[in-house]
Amino acid sequence: MDPGIDELDGRLIALLTAEPRIGVLECSRRLGVARGTVQARLDRLVERGVIRGFGPEIDPAALGYAVTAFVTLQIRQVGGHDPVAGRLAVIPEVIEAHTITGAGDMLCRIVARSNRDLQRVIDLIVDVQGVERASTTIALATPVRHRTLPLVRSAANGWTAAER
Repeated sequence: MDPGIDELDGRLIALLTAEPRIGVLECSRRLGVARGTVQARLDRLVERGVIRGFGPEIDPAALGYAVTAFVTLQIRQVGGHDPVAGRLAVIPEVIEAHTITGAGDMLCRIVARSNRDLQRVIDLIVDVQGVERASTTIALATPVRHRTLPLVRSAANGWTAAER
């Protein structure tokens, strides 16, 4: 399976990123290609997992979750990561979890309504069976928001920033 994308794929992804509610017909008009071409490209990008969804991007702060924090977990190695991840997935404020290398075993991005509420969320996390220790870092600002479009543009051009 070829992980690369070409310039048209990159333009299509950029268009959908800028205007996620745009239809296939309008995409084809703006990109100057046939509707069937756009649909085939979209189907292929979805099938390959390049595009994972078309849902809205949600801002937790706009929902009242103004505090973002990162929690590094040390977990009991006997049970492994999967049972812990499954239990963390039940906590709505855990919006992301990654197994990691380094001092910890798992890194979670969590949100809370306030610092006081953050303590409640951390208490839920450390109460998860298999979690031995948690270390929390509160995010003060987000100068670079989660983004993938620069990667798309780089992949569409076939080279990395280091090669430029």
